[in-house]
Amino acid sequence: MAQLIDGRAIAEKVYAQLRGEIAELKASGVTPGLAVVLVGDDPASRAYVRSKDKMCRELGLHSVKLELPAATTQEELLARVEELNRDATIHGILVQSPPPRHIDEGAIVRALDPAKDVDGFHPSNVAKLALDDPSGFVPCTPLGCQRLLVESGIEVSGAHVVVLGRSMIVGKPLALLLMRKGRGADATVTVVHSRSRDLPEITRSADIVVAAIGRAGFVTAEHVRDGAVVIDVGINRVEDAGAPKGYKLVGDVAFAEVAAKASAMTPVPGGVGPMTIAMLMANTVKACQQAQA
Repeated sequence: MAQLIDGRAIAEKVYAQLRGEIAELKASGVTPGLAVVLVGDDPASRAYVRSKDKMCRELGLHSVKLELPAATTQEELLARVEELNRDATIHGILVQSPPPRHIDEGAIVRALDPAKDVDGFHPSNVAKLALDDPSGFVPCTPLGCQRLLVESGIEVSGAHVVVLGRSMIVGKPLALLLMRKGRGADATVTVVHSRSRDLPEITRSADIVVAAIGRAGFVTAEHVRDGAVVIDVGINRVEDAGAPKGYKLVGDVAFAEVAAKASAMTPVPGGVGPMTIAMLMANTVKACQQAQA
């Protein structure tokens, strides 16, 4: 039976380290500031924004939560982003995804000051990741996946990692991150997706499988060899009449059958999710530190 990788416990280790760094910054007269912009009233996005704001306050960061109506125009949103770009008390800016359909999300990301793009999606930060430039910001979920592996003592160097999913949010940046030289990296990475042929055969060759494909229970026992490590990035709502809210959260991995074969794996919830917020806080502190340099 797989050993569970506790994302909440590892996130707490990250916060313990950050508290020391935040105290140092405050002693020098600077408080790291994060602005989270939410357009519209998507319930899942609202819940994410609340949790980010709550963690900011727990760590003693300067937190700005900007909630804009769904009817906000592209021009109005760009104007608010520019205000935050110029605000010296804000070191990190995050525009919650997905925005309403009439908003061009790519244009909003490109309008961010790259030095404040703590989500790591600005073209400048994507390029820095590809070029191994440590001054850039890596997207929070891939960074969280890597930290989970490192803190769990899982050897990544030389390992074959198969990443299911090719999104700019997880798959592509994670592949770049794990191919880097250094701690928690030096992996041989294969990226597969919905059009890949012989998918189970490829994933069974992996020492580490990362599922970020966005389909509940997609990864089954046939996809995983005995002793593999499985990182489940998926968060899917599945109807469950017996649950208090009428649904339950499940990952991209069929948990019970894969746990019987894997040596270690992340649960959903409580695995990658807490690490995503922890890495957002870490990126915000890093942005503040770099602004003072």
